[in-house]
Amino acid sequence: MTRVLVLNGPNLRRLGVREPDKYGTASFDDLVAVCRAAGRGLDLNVEVRQTDDEAEMMRWLHEAADERLPVVLNPAAFTHYSYALRDAVAQRTAPLVEVHITNPAAREEFRHTSVVAGVATGTIAGFGTMSYVLALQAVAELVAENS
Repeated sequence: MTRVLVLNGPNLRRLGVREPDKYGTASFDDLVAVCRAAGRGLDLNVEVRQTDDEAEMMRWLHEAADERLPVVLNPAAFTHYSYALRDAVAQRTAPLVEVHITNPAAREEFRHTSVVAGVATGTIAGFGTMSYVLALQAVAELVAENS
């Protein structure tokens, strides 16, 4: 079973109470359950983490690179300005899929640019928590192709 890290950036633990008109009513615990269930169905051992700390996120990305672990990454606000995070993603040694619950291109202009997209394997956005399921499906396919 392939281990996959699902890493979430700032404010995502607030799902369900944070702007439910944009992010929906599913809680972070609901998101964790969705990811784990999808992972089981794809023969992936999914570990979901969340941090509001940029340095901690970078440590997790370094861990993934060192251990050759696939990653599903929702960098949240870090998406738009964190070049340090971008550089950590660039060190990836396995597939990394950037995800967003909302569609950043349909939101405020500052959200239109992702500094990590150019070094990610791909990006999935705008499908609510299903974005994570789609990303895990992509990871499973990419891992199978590289086996």
